[in-house]
Amino acid sequence: MKTRWSFVSVLVVASVIATAGAQTVSPVEIPMKANFHLFLLAGQSNMAGRGDVEAEDKQAHPRVLMLAKDGTWQPAVDPIHHDKPAAGVGPGKTFGAILADADTNSTIGLIPAACGGSPISTWQPGAWFDQTASHPYDDAIQRARQAMKQGTLKAILWHQGESDCHDGLAQVYQTNLEQLIVRFRKDLGDPGLPVLIGQLGEFAGSPWTQYNRMVNDAQIAVTKKLTNVFFVSAEGLTSKPDNLHFDSPSQREFGKRYAMAYLKSAKAP
Repeated sequence: MKTRWSFVSVLVVASVIATAGAQTVSPVEIPMKANFHLFLLAGQSNMAGRGDVEAEDKQAHPRVLMLAKDGTWQPAVDPIHHDKPAAGVGPGKTFGAILADADTNSTIGLIPAACGGSPISTWQPGAWFDQTASHPYDDAIQRARQAMKQGTLKAILWHQGESDCHDGLAQVYQTNLEQLIVRFRKDLGDPGLPVLIGQLGEFAGSPWTQYNRMVNDAQIAVTKKLTNVFFVSAEGLTSKPDNLHFDSPSQREFGKRYAMAYLKSAKAP
């Protein structure tokens, strides 16, 4: 007899079982589609996460899942992304936990799609990105649509722009970002889908250039021009020694800021 799951049954945390020398992960159970809230995590390395993974980052929340590389739903633990071997702590896990605690009837599904180093030019149909041997935009759409068969897409978290902080690229960033958001919404079937844009990091060891400021200004301008697009500040966040990637504490804080921005947007008239 076919079983219909409801939010009451919530989910069973996946367990790892040794079988004939191999390890298999038992499937998780998810709630009804309306209670399975999905979030697409897109952009480049600071969305994918490069923070050092610590013990707390391996502790799964019982109602926060991630879409694994093989297309299965698994408990969300860092690294959530798999774009490069350096993937580590990003904002997604903390973001998901806060939302799950804010709505105890929901399960949060994180869809990792960020590609470290990707310029915005690779976030269009058919574009190929050598560093991750992938089609960033096409792959994101495919994974989101796959997840939407079981859940409801609620928003896109976007953090990208470092690769466009150069002459000739920064000047056209606003146009490219506007077009990307419109295209995301069209291809995912929701013209009002909320988009949360995370601010680029500004670190003492790597001060902003005029092109960083152009990209920052472009992102703010897009939030004012398009509806349901929100800017998430990175003020005061700190970096790893590379002066490029947010460290783990800052990624967790960034996840909180993304969550607060989303919860505020969800209450807006």
